Amino acid sequence: MTTIPLTGPVDDAGRLLHEDDLAAQLALSLVRLEAALDEQGRRPADLAALRVLAADPAGATGVLDVLDERLRTTGADPAITVVARDLPLPGMQVALEAVLRETCGPDHASSRPPRAYLSRLSRLLGRKSNEGNLMTITTPSSSAATLRGACEVHLPGDPGYDVARQAWNLAADQRPAAVAIPTSVAEVASVVRAAAAAGLRVAPQSTGHGASALAEQDLSEVVVVRLSSLTGVSIDAAARTASVVGGTLWQDVVAAAAPYGLTALHGSAPDVAVAGYALSGGLSFYGRTHGVAANSVRAVDVVTADGALVHADATEHADLYWAVRGGGGNLGVVVGLELDLLPYADVYAGMLLWDRERAPEVVRAWAAWSREAPESATTSLRVMSFPPLPELPPFLSGRDLVIVDGAVLEDDDRAAEVLAPLRALAPEMDTFGRIPSSALLQVHLDPPAPTPAVSDHRVLGELTDAAVDAFLGQVGPGTASGLMFAELRHLGGAFARPVAGGGAVSHVPGEYALFCVAVAPFPEAAVAGRAAARGVVAAMAPWSTASLVPTFAESRVDTSAFYDGEDWVRLAQLREQLDPTGVMVANHPV
Repeated sequence: MTTIPLTGPVDDAGRLLHEDDLAAQLALSLVRLEAALDEQGRRPADLAALRVLAADPAGATGVLDVLDERLRTTGADPAITVVARDLPLPGMQVALEAVLRETCGPDHASSRPPRAYLSRLSRLLGRKSNEGNLMTITTPSSSAATLRGACEVHLPGDPGYDVARQAWNLAADQRPAAVAIPTSVAEVASVVRAAAAAGLRVAPQSTGHGASALAEQDLSEVVVVRLSSLTGVSIDAAARTASVVGGTLWQDVVAAAAPYGLTALHGSAPDVAVAGYALSGGLSFYGRTHGVAANSVRAVDVVTADGALVHADATEHADLYWAVRGGGGNLGVVVGLELDLLPYADVYAGMLLWDRERAPEVVRAWAAWSREAPESATTSLRVMSFPPLPELPPFLSGRDLVIVDGAVLEDDDRAAEVLAPLRALAPEMDTFGRIPSSALLQVHLDPPAPTPAVSDHRVLGELTDAAVDAFLGQVGPGTASGLMFAELRHLGGAFARPVAGGGAVSHVPGEYALFCVAVAPFPEAAVAGRAAARGVVAAMAPWSTASLVPTFAESRVDTSAFYDGEDWVRLAQLREQLDPTGVMVANHPV
């Protein structure tokens, strides 16, 4: 479903307001929700449903007139429900979650950008969009029908099936036997047991950012278990840890940690789920100092293939704890994680921007700079092409650009010294500076709404002068790569060092990650985009390693490339022990 997740009574820095006033908290939550709608180009009248998340549901019900009065003035008429929920900040009494009206019609898919956006994008790419034609004629199996009652379940032919099956990556056309949407751990266990008893398999999924690899598999006997309604965060500031429910997004973890001067090894996008990212390694802009995000996972709660709930950490079910940190959904449905947090209330971060005509100079300078950069600096370089869409700011719309972004974990003077060689190239925009650590989620300019995309990826070794020339030959000035962006993410440092006590993925051997992405609003664009991405990857083959980054590998690959050889064998053996009948289905099967 297209949702606006938790909007609460907090200021822009994530600090709680109106701690002792339930009605004021509710009113401010609605103001924050209206701002979030405006950022997406939506109106309150687009609200289909509104969930009031309350520590005291009876008390919240008593002040709903605060919502009713405001909603009537804006022409909104959503269905309102009050749900008991533990909220992320001490003193927070209430927050809101919203479902947008586009999910209510039969020809709308969940988490979909506005129809006008896809239509304009498709015209720019030379064809009418098929965005509205997503109904499937798949027939539900009798086995899948036995799942009804375990939790909310959508089968092919049900009115909600096409909404429920839609992944964040709109190019991933996944058509499972059923989609289950549990709202509790007990419901997760129930649906796993019911699926296994019916001879079906289970694929865990939160947002579906990397769903392409799953959609390429035969899902006719697979139940996708969507954890998007199973969320929550609690912070132990003294221990510097976060306890996170299985479907929670990074934006919620970062917002909950911020009032304590803490943050996490999150990725570059706010709406990516914690579990899928962290349990697949996870590359953070803190990573050259602190390593992959999987190393921050202290414990997991997993519903295994037999429907049992297992807590695993370094001392209890240690083999499962090792395996799931890199093996992810191959081992079960992860319904909870405990994460180490980082003591950064703010960070020196931002981006530098040049026109693509400057690419030869900038790419060569960044490559040389990155070879000597301290481990405190984690950056990426992207050559990006933006369509001329009115939703984009003028400095992006219709332009081809080179962007360097990331973070430098130093004080201001030292950070400025580290960045000086890049700033000497006179970027037309320089946003690097001291920002709240929560703002780092916005630096990378990831798409703010679900997007249809295809990609390809490799890990590179040394970025030599010849490698830079090959890269520029594909995406430099005068080329027509057909990509939205080609990215070089700087690895090395703590990213590359194995960690004692780490999991199946505790490091990434290599110096750079190459990630090439093309927008794909219709099938022909997907074919062309994959070819364009493969072309850049092929050109960089002489400098490629045998490794891959799980979070960047969005299509089917040889998954042994994610692991060291002995770890791959150990993981496969553990998978066989824990799930001998092969109930669990992951994006990247082991």
